[in-house]
Amino acid sequence: MNTQKRIKQLMEERGWTDYRLAKEANLSHSTVTNMFNRNNAPTLPTLEAVCRAFGITLSQFFSEGNDPAQLTEEQSILFSKWSTLTEEQKNLLLALIDTM
Repeated sequence: MNTQKRIKQLMEERGWTDYRLAKEANLSHSTVTNMFNRNNAPTLPTLEAVCRAFGITLSQFFSEGNDPAQLTEEQSILFSKWSTLTEEQKNLLLALIDTM
């Protein structure tokens, strides 16, 4: 897997720029731009910071196709709470998320 390509894909899905990724991941802008402009593979700590910024695990980052992915603790809590909601509450929550 090409890690830089995967990071770009995740950035595009979110509409993030290099600067936004650097800010969200608490990395220097030069670290992020060097990853792409100089084709520097990210170090493990950098990749972990990027994954935290995207709200995904390393497992999810490397997951391809139909491979099962591990949920973060935060995602597990969210899904657990989701299952307790009524249909009306779910629809209201989805509507709220759509406005963000």
